[in-house]
Amino acid sequence: MQSIWNGAISFGLVSIPVKLANATVSHAVSFRQIHTEDGGRIRYRKVCELEEKEVPSSEIGKGFEDADGSIIPITEEDLASLPLPTTRTIDIVAFVESERIDPLQMGNAYYLMVNGAPAAKPYALLREALRRSERVAIAKFALRGRERLGMLRVVDDVIAMHTLHWPDEIRSPEEAAPETDVTVRDAELDLADALMDTLGDVDLDSLHDDYREAVEEMVTAKVEGREPAPEKEPAQGEGTVIDLMSALESSVREAKRSRGEGEGEDAGEKGGENGGENGGESGEKGKDAEVTSLSSRRRTGTRAKSSTGSGSGAKKKSAPARKKAAGGSGSGKSAASSSRGKSGSGRSSTAKKTASSGSGTKKTASSPTTKKKTASARKRSA
Repeated sequence: MQSIWNGAISFGLVSIPVKLANATVSHAVSFRQIHTEDGGRIRYRKVCELEEKEVPSSEIGKGFEDADGSIIPITEEDLASLPLPTTRTIDIVAFVESERIDPLQMGNAYYLMVNGAPAAKPYALLREALRRSERVAIAKFALRGRERLGMLRVVDDVIAMHTLHWPDEIRSPEEAAPETDVTVRDAELDLADALMDTLGDVDLDSLHDDYREAVEEMVTAKVEGREPAPEKEPAQGEGTVIDLMSALESSVREAKRSRGEGEGEDAGEKGGENGGENGGESGEKGKDAEVTSLSSRRRTGTRAKSSTGSGSGAKKKSAPARKKAAGGSGSGKSAASSSRGKSGSGRSSTAKKTASSGSGTKKTASSPTTKKKTASARKRSA
């Protein structure tokens, strides 16, 4: 691994000779500028504006442009006289928890390699101290003509260093925040959580640059003199979705479909749709078929039970009523018969009295004393 800087880590009174190497590599496809008329390369030459001629690198120095546009020359002697103790030293100034480092501050990543066998022991000491303390080291170092801030942490068995932006270089996020107040509903958050759960975790090693691969394939096809393979057209959406809920629901369905998790649900939905269509067709044909939801069936069943219970109760109640009615009619009949009996007995007793009185009258008429009284009464009236 090629090093880009040599120096030492200053850990208190311990000095650890190290070499700095890039921890990342760019696979981006680079292009050259050409003249479209004949394909010639376009090159930049360092030309002096005053003499209008190309200047070699040995005659090029540094200068600071003032606010009025004037250039103030800065020599290497001027820069060397500045107090820069971290020119060849990574000076550790503190140890902090990694959570205190904002990812916005993190820049380029480097590996710190041991520079010589004697440096292996102190290197391993610092590495294991960082690992056990679960903290990171904050350090200052100089690279490419300027002092920088760095963070040292353990990656496997290597100490890695990330350049950090100085705190005053981080812009405030308030300028990027939405200017209007937005209220997010719980239902929308639930759908967002469902989408996050559906997308799930991912193996970062499986991610790759599709655009770079397409560019490399196109270049290879041109070199071989063949036509590039047609690019796959991206899936066309259904248009701009204004409703956030609809967008979230569509995203969840699409994510499940891409992972093969929504086939059963889609089949269920299709079956429900087909069932509804077939039910509608059978209803149109005159078949007494009705599809009800489970909740409707439960409510209907409850009403049917209640109506059945009330009907059975009415039947149970009607039986005693019938008995009472029957008893009432029987008592009425007995009362009528008893009244009839009483009237009959009254008539018979009246007849007996009349008969007896008749017989008494007859007896009175046949009496001779009565006849005499009657004759004397008639004589008086005459």
